[in-house]
Amino acid sequence: MSADPARNRFFIIQAVRFAGVAQVILGMVIAAGRLGLPEWVGWVLIANGALDAFVIPQVLARRWRTPK
Repeated sequence: MSADPARNRFFIIQAVRFAGVAQVILGMVIAAGRLGLPEWVGWVLIANGALDAFVIPQVLARRWRTPK
């Protein structure tokens, strides 16, 4: 990997977003009853995935912001 911390942080933020979207999709499949798991498991994954896709990247970006 590159020694540039901004590049590495960008890829970490994108990976968190991608994982969140993947969780939402998996949660939708489970909530639809296609995998034989309880429906509530799907809803938990949907909620957690939405948090991972929308909130956590903003928190990380704010935390890693360059000081003024």
